[in-house]
Amino acid sequence: MAKYATSPPNITGMPPGVPYIIGNEGAERFSFYGMRTILIGFMTQFLVNKSGVLEGMPENEAQGWFHQFVSSVYWMPLIGAIISDGWLGKYRTIFYLSIVYCFGHFTLAFMDTSFAIAFGQKWVLAIGLILIAAGAGGIKPCVSANVGDQFGESNRHLLERVFGWFYFSINLGSSFSIWLCPVLLRSPNWGPKYAFGLPGVLMFIATVIFWMGRKKMVHVPPGGLGFLKDLKSKEGRSIIFRVWIIFAFTMIFWALWDQSSGGEWTIQCQKMDLHFLGLNLLPEQVNVVNGVFILAMIPLFNYWLYPAISSVFPLTPIRKIGIGLFLTALSFVVIWMIQLNIDHGGRPWVGWQFLAYIILSAGEVMVSITGLEFAYTQAPNRMKSLLMAMWLLSISLGNQIPSIISFLIPKLKAMGMNLEGANYFRFFTYLMLATSIIYVYVSRHYKERTYLQSQEAHPEEPILAAGAPT
Repeated sequence: MAKYATSPPNITGMPPGVPYIIGNEGAERFSFYGMRTILIGFMTQFLVNKSGVLEGMPENEAQGWFHQFVSSVYWMPLIGAIISDGWLGKYRTIFYLSIVYCFGHFTLAFMDTSFAIAFGQKWVLAIGLILIAAGAGGIKPCVSANVGDQFGESNRHLLERVFGWFYFSINLGSSFSIWLCPVLLRSPNWGPKYAFGLPGVLMFIATVIFWMGRKKMVHVPPGGLGFLKDLKSKEGRSIIFRVWIIFAFTMIFWALWDQSSGGEWTIQCQKMDLHFLGLNLLPEQVNVVNGVFILAMIPLFNYWLYPAISSVFPLTPIRKIGIGLFLTALSFVVIWMIQLNIDHGGRPWVGWQFLAYIILSAGEVMVSITGLEFAYTQAPNRMKSLLMAMWLLSISLGNQIPSIISFLIPKLKAMGMNLEGANYFRFFTYLMLATSIIYVYVSRHYKERTYLQSQEAHPEEPILAAGAPT
């Protein structure tokens, strides 16, 4: 008898392993976004040289390395997918790489020790971020696919809703850390070691939660490296080509979205009036509203907006993504206007950036959550983690765009192409708008398919062919 269930039980309700997966994801996202939200602030305002003298990076250089780190987190899933689908399976890949992830966080927590300063904070920072990229990136294609593996035909109607709650846990965990970690970073009583150490503690808790649910989850065994042969087949190439028709457009979405989460929008906040409802916000805390808006919008969209729109016309995943792309472009119009005010000597109120976050969050719900479900359902069973890695690769490639531009800003200016200040955000506004318009025409020709895991046979029901499209 198998030690763990290897196929979803034939039930109509919620799979028993889902609460552990969602609890793990909430704690893991606390750790990742807590570290990420203070990263640019640390690099520009807290980094010291080997003599202990403050020596922060220039803004454009910090932006460039920030996006390189984010990009690394999202191309590492290709390796994680091969490990998962080829050798270890999703559960063991997540568990083992979570331990690597913990070591990365605790490396960052030692950055302001005398040893780390003498060794070189930049080197310690690099080592910690490499470990985090390997851990966080390696588990990414497996976590969402592991959610989908818990479902079969009898409860597939709950899949969309669970991906919504999965995303809810992401934003619940990230919201707390985005608020708290900047306070720890800038407090004279705490400082960087506590600001980076707390995410490490939460990542350890996330790993324990995941281990506790091991007997409740479905452990779909690895299919072996045969899935790589599928890539050479006509069908495999066709599937990858088909999904990249959509992923190529979401890549531009991520080029913009990742500027809002600890990136360029945070730097913009350093030049704004951050007094709001009696609170004096820190620049790194402002993007907490993204998580708050997401938490409010997920149930609103799932239970009211989507059914309302679907009563007028079918709201397919393809159409959701298209609407989200246009909303993202609109959010950057607001950011562009804010930066114009700053460039002319103004100090605009942070409430205007909140407006941009409201619009961006609506776009995120329609693009990112839908994309997770889309990447899972469009993949045959042996390619689940690989297709999820392809989705995450679109995020990686998207982050290369602002990274390269940030590094090249001084050279581009010398060549007569000024992308500083408002010009930077104007460029991305036009890029997103053009992408959205082209998407409308291209996506009309995409034909959706759905692949789900087979289930344990019910005595009175025929067995669904494993991985058959529905």
